[in-house]
Amino acid sequence: MRQFADIEDLSGLVRDALGAGCRVVAVDRLRGGSKKGVYRVHLDGVRTAGVIVYSWAEAENYWPGAREEDPADPFAPASGLVPFLTAQRTLERLGVRVPRLLLADDSRRRRPADVAVVEDVAGGTLEALFATDPARASQALGDLAGMLEVMHRHQDVRYGRLDLPERDGSVSEVTCEQRVLDRALRDLAEAAGRDARITAAAAALRDRLYELADRVGPRTEFGLIHGELGPDHVLVDADGYPVLIDIEGLMYFDVEWEHVFLQLRFGERYTALARPGLDPRRLDLYRLAMRLSLVAGPLRLLDGDFPDRALMQGIADHNATEALALLPSI
Repeated sequence: MRQFADIEDLSGLVRDALGAGCRVVAVDRLRGGSKKGVYRVHLDGVRTAGVIVYSWAEAENYWPGAREEDPADPFAPASGLVPFLTAQRTLERLGVRVPRLLLADDSRRRRPADVAVVEDVAGGTLEALFATDPARASQALGDLAGMLEVMHRHQDVRYGRLDLPERDGSVSEVTCEQRVLDRALRDLAEAAGRDARITAAAAALRDRLYELADRVGPRTEFGLIHGELGPDHVLVDADGYPVLIDIEGLMYFDVEWEHVFLQLRFGERYTALARPGLDPRRLDLYRLAMRLSLVAGPLRLLDGDFPDRALMQGIADHNATEALALLPSI
């Protein structure tokens, strides 16, 4: 049985971050995370009402049976204190709002895991704000568009995650579109073994992936992207400004990959985030690849003991339907 942190586990850590005068009065483990634990810690004796603790303990990671990964692959699992701190520093330098870091510790003396204590941005998610305060959400969405423009125009001739030591100045001979194709083919094979509809259409989906990849031309510069930016990964602070979270996957890559995910997650509100000049051929390939990833990934997660099983099954089922809808009509 998984053991999660409690008041006793986190009290000393939070006192180290904020001072001996603070007292932890309650701890809530927030739902939804699959790679790290996220805890809201309620406080007394200090000016702030609470903080957030990230814990990258093994017990917090629900992904079963990690397969062999190429460390240079930007899609290899991104989790841990090092990628978090690298992304935190990079985004702060660009003026992109992220929760303020109060303490980071990889010594394992306070906890048997890498941990970070960050500001609790108490305004809730942009996703929730769309329902409760549409005018405030619309303003935050406009500010988010400006943030993304800053990130996507921050470019490099190399692609990949920022924390990888392989970013030594060399340029990969494997293109972004080839990385996406290779991953999509693996996701297709995995999904075909778990979903009958994907099994029946596997040959057509594979042919379509190759066809779309063949249409994509070369590119030599890549923008900085979040990689998984939905409205649930954007908080809104007391001033109404958007704050990015779950930033460990920050990388240089084709910005079309980001925009496909934004279209998927923001739906009709995506028009506020759209930008001109995107490559329609990349969008076509990445759209199908993304849908297949969102079939295979949730089904893989369900091989373990992830608690919100209906949610994951629903995501897989929906994206299987959407992937099949992207096949050309006969």
